[in-house]
Amino acid sequence: MLRKAFHIFVVYTSFLTMRLLILVFFIAALHSCTINKNIMFKTHLGYEYDIPVDSTIDKEYRLVPNDRLNMRVFTNNGARLIEMTTFSGETGQRFLVTSDVAFLVRPDGFVEMPEIGDVYVQGLTLREAEIQLEQMYSKLYSSPYVILNVINNRVMVFPGSGGDARVITLANNNTSVIEALALAGGIAMRGNASKVKLIRPVAGTDPDVYLMDLSTIEGIQYANMSVQANDIIYVEPVPEIAGEVLRDLAPIVTLVTSIALIYGVIGGL
Repeated sequence: MLRKAFHIFVVYTSFLTMRLLILVFFIAALHSCTINKNIMFKTHLGYEYDIPVDSTIDKEYRLVPNDRLNMRVFTNNGARLIEMTTFSGETGQRFLVTSDVAFLVRPDGFVEMPEIGDVYVQGLTLREAEIQLEQMYSKLYSSPYVILNVINNRVMVFPGSGGDARVITLANNNTSVIEALALAGGIAMRGNASKVKLIRPVAGTDPDVYLMDLSTIEGIQYANMSVQANDIIYVEPVPEIAGEVLRDLAPIVTLVTSIALIYGVIGGL
């Protein structure tokens, strides 16, 4: 009688074990959906990436909202304009402006400049903006010469592995994609050089997205493209399916092994 009862117990335990194993593997299948969830900025199949205007690479930096400009003005084609004055719209008082003052490009693309007021500069290269300002200041000064610099130009670089993202402040206004990647330490070990995305925010609409294949020499044409303020350079990581599956299933495998061990001990009795 005892032997029969033990046999029934073993059969019942085996039945429960099989059901538990099925449940465990079902949970594992669901859990595997979390694999490579650290990949960002995914695009669907057939996504139409942007290309530079007229299929040419614009190597000149173009001004965008939130750029902070440092301006120096010279007269007589080189003599320093020592003092510039402007009016406050509220008080009507004059105040001194020096070359250390930063002028902000507003969201509407305008920047307020001393004595000449609002000037639309969004989309202009630095040289184009300088020429425009020189023409406007020529009404007030003799042969003005303007020098502009962007002092808060920065981009975000994700080189292809978690924890290595960097915000790069650019001293050179014409910094290229490859230079920005170099400043961030290059493409990471897990980064896929054939899938480098340049994501460029555009006010009021979807961002421009450029896909670059830097794994071949032909990709150098895109690598030389100048970055803009607040650009995102994202190197897509190579999926680690096998490694992540093993890490995710490790606790489940341990549980199954423990159940099998218990079953073996009971069967041995």
